[in-house]
Amino acid sequence: MKGQLSAEMLILIAVILAVVGIAASQMIGTAKSTSANIRNESDHINSLASEAIKSPRGGYCFEDEDCEDGLSCDDLAHACG
Repeated sequence: MKGQLSAEMLILIAVILAVVGIAASQMIGTAKSTSANIRNESDHINSLASEAIKSPRGGYCFEDEDCEDGLSCDDLAHACG
Protein backbone atom coordinates (compact mmCIF):
# COMPACT_ATOMS: atom_id res chain seq x y z
CA MET A 1 0.00 0.00 0.00
CA LYS A 2 1.17 3.47 -0.81
CA GLY A 3 1.79 5.97 1.98
CA GLN A 4 2.45 3.42 4.70
CA LEU A 5 5.71 3.16 6.60
CA SER A 6 7.04 -0.22 7.54
CA ALA A 7 8.16 -0.99 11.08
CA GLU A 8 11.75 -1.18 9.88
CA MET A 9 11.51 2.31 8.39
CA LEU A 10 10.11 3.72 11.64
CA ILE A 11 12.91 2.07 13.63
CA LEU A 12 15.51 3.44 11.21
CA ILE A 13 14.08 6.96 11.51
CA ALA A 14 14.06 6.69 15.32
CA VAL A 15 17.70 5.52 15.35
CA ILE A 16 18.78 8.33 13.03
CA LEU A 17 17.01 10.92 15.18
CA ALA A 18 18.63 9.49 18.31
CA VAL A 19 22.10 9.65 16.75
CA VAL A 20 21.50 13.24 15.61
CA GLY A 21 20.29 14.16 19.11
CA ILE A 22 23.36 12.62 20.77
CA ALA A 23 25.70 14.34 18.31
CA ALA A 24 23.98 17.70 18.87
CA SER A 25 24.23 17.28 22.63
CA GLN A 26 27.96 16.52 22.40
CA MET A 27 28.54 19.49 20.12
CA ILE A 28 26.72 21.84 22.51
CA GLY A 29 28.81 20.59 25.43
CA THR A 30 32.02 21.05 23.47
CA ALA A 31 30.98 24.54 22.39
CA LYS A 32 30.25 25.56 25.99
CA SER A 33 33.62 24.36 27.30
CA THR A 34 35.45 25.93 24.35
CA SER A 35 33.63 29.21 24.95
CA ALA A 36 34.69 29.19 28.61
CA ASN A 37 38.32 28.51 27.63
CA ILE A 38 38.31 31.30 25.07
CA ARG A 39 36.79 33.71 27.62
CA ASN A 40 39.47 32.85 30.19
CA GLU A 41 42.29 33.26 27.68
CA SER A 42 40.85 36.56 26.43
CA ASP A 43 40.60 37.91 29.97
CA HIS A 44 44.20 36.88 30.62
CA ILE A 45 45.43 38.53 27.40
CA ASN A 46 43.46 41.70 28.17
CA SER A 47 44.95 41.97 31.65
CA LEU A 48 48.48 41.47 30.27
CA ALA A 49 47.88 44.07 27.56
CA SER A 50 46.47 46.63 29.97
CA GLU A 51 49.51 46.25 32.21
CA ALA A 52 51.89 46.49 29.24
CA ILE A 53 50.50 49.80 27.98
CA LYS A 54 50.54 51.69 31.28
CA SER A 55 52.49 54.94 31.08
CA PRO A 56 55.72 55.42 33.05
CA ARG A 57 56.59 58.56 35.03
CA GLY A 58 56.15 61.57 32.73
CA GLY A 59 54.14 59.59 30.19
CA TYR A 60 50.77 60.75 28.87
CA CYS A 61 47.68 59.84 30.86
CA PHE A 62 44.04 60.76 31.10
CA GLU A 63 43.27 59.17 34.49
CA ASP A 64 45.14 57.30 37.23
CA GLU A 65 44.42 53.91 35.64
CA ASP A 66 46.60 54.92 32.67
CA CYS A 67 49.71 55.16 34.88
CA GLU A 68 51.97 52.42 36.20
CA ASP A 69 51.26 51.22 39.74
CA GLY A 70 52.07 53.80 42.40
CA LEU A 71 51.80 56.75 40.01
CA SER A 72 48.89 59.13 39.58
CA CYS A 73 47.80 61.27 36.68
CA ASP A 74 48.26 65.05 36.88
CA ASP A 75 44.97 66.43 35.57
CA LEU A 76 46.52 69.64 34.23
CA ALA A 77 49.63 68.26 32.57
CA HIS A 78 48.11 64.87 31.69
CA ALA A 79 51.36 63.23 32.77
CA CYS A 80 52.00 60.38 35.19
CA GLY A 81 53.89 61.42 38.26
